This record gives sequence, structure tokens and C-alpha cells, in this order.
Amino acid sequence: MWITDIARQWPDRLAVVDTARGDAGRFTYAELDNRADRLATWLQTIAGVRRGDRVGVLAQNSIEVLDALFACARLGAIFMPFNWRSPWRELADLIALTTPTALLYSADYAPVAHDLRDAGVAIRHWLEFDDQALPERAPVANWLGPVSQEDTACLLFTSGTTGLAKAAMVSYRQIAWNTLNGAIRELRCDDITLTATPLFHTAGLLLYTLPLLILGGTVVLVPKWSPEAVLELLVRERISVFFGVPTQFQHMLTAANFASTDLKRVRLTSGGAPLPVAVIEAFHRIHGVPLRQGFGMTEYGPFAFIAEANSAIDKAGSIGTPNACVEATILNEAGRPLPPGEVGELGLRGPVLCSGYYGTQEAGRAPLAADGWFHTGDLAKVDADGFYTIVDRKKDMYLSGGESVYPAEVERVLYTHTAVQQCAVVGAPDAVWGEVGHAYIVLKPGAAATAEELIAFCRERLAAYKAPKHVSLVAGLPLSAAGKILKRELRAGAVTSGG
Repeated sequence: MWITDIARQWPDRLAVVDTARGDAGRFTYAELDNRADRLATWLQTIAGVRRGDRVGVLAQNSIEVLDALFACARLGAIFMPFNWRSPWRELADLIALTTPTALLYSADYAPVAHDLRDAGVAIRHWLEFDDQALPERAPVANWLGPVSQEDTACLLFTSGTTGLAKAAMVSYRQIAWNTLNGAIRELRCDDITLTATPLFHTAGLLLYTLPLLILGGTVVLVPKWSPEAVLELLVRERISVFFGVPTQFQHMLTAANFASTDLKRVRLTSGGAPLPVAVIEAFHRIHGVPLRQGFGMTEYGPFAFIAEANSAIDKAGSIGTPNACVEATILNEAGRPLPPGEVGELGLRGPVLCSGYYGTQEAGRAPLAADGWFHTGDLAKVDADGFYTIVDRKKDMYLSGGESVYPAEVERVLYTHTAVQQCAVVGAPDAVWGEVGHAYIVLKPGAAATAEELIAFCRERLAAYKAPKHVSLVAGLPLSAAGKILKRELRAGAVTSGG
């Protein structure tokens, strides 16, 4: 499915450019189809992967990650990309939750895979990506046939409000409606996109990459972020549509080749965190191009909102209007819709909603509230023209470089340190990353630990962006009459840094 249909229609059309491979990294749809068949053959005949089995993937943006996605679709298996920033202990917890049959990994992450194996993590089959190790393609008759629209295509990890990782079940139905939203509002079959957002992230995988490959466009993959290199690629590969998180656009502004790069043919969109209006204004002032904001989530979309080019400046700061298959509202605490101008929680409804969280009681059920809306946890407002603006996060979550960080997860790690008696983590403003973690820690009587030691302790057990950047050792934490930590008081004293 997917690639086979396009390969039949346009076999020689350029599908993927893997920039890490240099001149050898250009693949047509026919070649992409063949690669998916070869990997599917290994998964089926060697690893014994069957319909519904999970296949973990640990690799940076590359042709191999897409091979795994399409090979899983051949078998009705579930594609599951892991965050390659995560240390092996964090990955072990996710593997225990999802029990993949096989783990595919690139050579860069062989040491992590070896750590997992040495720790006795229960995976039956391990495969380091290597073109030469794969068998020749097998006949199509060996595949399992069409999947249903409610079958899970992939699991994408998103932290829950408790800090425990959740695996959102992304169905073929969600992908199809999301692609339709993209085709109606933004994407064309002749578009070329550059994917610099990690493919384990919903924006990297499902915003432009997969929809464009379904439509017959071209995807240029970048494994590691470099603003200078990306700016060069935008011109060299004739990129027509590009998504980035606010931090990436901020990095572009300071790149040596920013002012000299012609961006007029590229449609630019930002998401993942609020985009500073000053950045929007700088792109318009220097290049005369609109830098638009959009909005989506792992559980919903992610192609849910986008600002049109003609409103990017007049409505700067807005995420635009809902896409065609998206119903949106602003809800009060009682779950009732609010009028324009009033701030409440953003509620969403429609077919681009995930099917629940794997391995939980919500598995196979859309995460809807009793009022029938998906409650995003974001505080927002809508104006009289129907444009939505995100005002704040309802809960304690903060965004660092476009990645969601939940303080409870960080606190859970800190509490495993032998010197920590009590702790609380809040988001602190940062000029580069948007927000970074600031941990307030009370040590046990007689215990000793430095701020540097505690930060290093977190970095060994969490992805780097989750580890706090600042630590304050304090005698006590502010408490309410009920004994709850008053995080709002801590935020008022959090460090503001320039990166």
C-alpha cells in the first residue's frame, strides 16, 4: 500500500533524498517500493513479524526509517520509532510497555542496542540497518493483504500528565484524514519538503513527510540540524514547503548565510511551541516572506491548524484557522463553549484523532472527554474572524526546543538520587530553547550533592532536553495549606537564561 500505488503510477519520480548518503542518496518511488519489500521479507521470514506486532526503530532521519515504516505497512505490523536522544534506560521502559518483536537500529546507535541487550531487554530479533544484509524482494503474494482503517499504523510516544510515557495509537484512518487535510490546505503532488524534525516526532513523520509520499511528492531528509546547511539545501533542492520548530527559525536568523539565501519560493511553517512575533517580523523584513504558525498534536492531526500566507503578518501570533476535517472550540471548566475573545481550553473533534494509548485502559478508544471533545490541555482563544491563538499550557508541561517536557517525569528521576528529599521542576524562560528546566531541590539531612552532579544524574537517565539546565538547592519548598507544592511561586523565581 501507499508507496506501491505511487510506484505503479510514477516509478521514476524522485521520492526521497537522504542527504547523509551524498550522491547515492536519491531514491525513486520504484526503488523505495523495492526497499520496503526487501525489509518486509526479512521481518516476515527471519523475525517472524506478523499483523499487529510492534517493530521498534532507533535511527536518525534516513531512508532506513522510511523503509521500516513501509515494510511494516506491508505486513500489517506497527511501526514504532524511538526517540534517539533517549538513554538506554529510558528506552528500556518504553520497550517494556510496548513489547516489540524486533528492534531495527542504525550503526550510530549500536552501542545503545548493545546496552539494551546486555540488560536483558526482551526483544526477539535485532537488526542493524545494512542494505547488504537484506534479502531480495519477495513476491507480493506473501504479504498479508489490505489493513482496515482502524488498524494501528504506528505508535508515537507522548508523555502523559503524570510524566509516564504514553504510546499514541495512530490509525490508518487518522493518517488518511490528516493527508486529506494537507492536500486541501497546503500540499501538492509536485511539492518538495525538507524534513529536519526527527521522524520519531509527529511533525517530522506526519505533517509533511508521509502525506507528501502518499501524494507523490519528494522528501529531503536531514539527520542533524544545522541552520547553515538547511538554508543551503532549501535552495539546492528547490524546497517548496518547510516545517520547523521556533528554535530552528531562531537559529536561522543568526546563521551567516541567512540574509543571502533566497527564501521566496519556500512556504515556511512553524509549530511545536509558540513562535515569537519578532521572528515572524524578521523573516518578513529581511526576505519579504510570511512565516506562518500551525498547530497539531501527536494525538490529533498533526495537520490541525495553519495560518494562511495572507494572514501570517496581520494575525501574527495566531495558529490560524482549523483545517477542513477539524472541529474546534474553546471550552470553560464545565466543558461548555466560550464566545470569541475569552480564554479557555482548546477542544478538538473529528476523524484525525488517535485511537487511544497502547497498553492502557484507553487502548482502542479515542481519548475523548465526557462532553465529546478531545481536551488538548492548551489554553487558547478565538477572535471574531475565527483565528485561534494559544495563550498558555493548562498544566505544568513546558516546551524546550519544540519538545514537550513534563516536570513529573524529571522529578521521578530526581527522587531516585540518594541525596534528594523533595523536589519540584518548572519551566524557565530561555532565549534559545524557549524554555528549559529549573529544578528546586531539598536535600536529605546530612546529605551532600552539587547542582552539577544532579544535572549530570538526570542527563544519564533522560534525554538531554528533559534534564534541567538550572538547579537551586533550597531549605524548603513553598506549600499550600493542603501540603501541595506551589509551583507558581517557584516559576516567579526561575532563572532566565540566554542559552
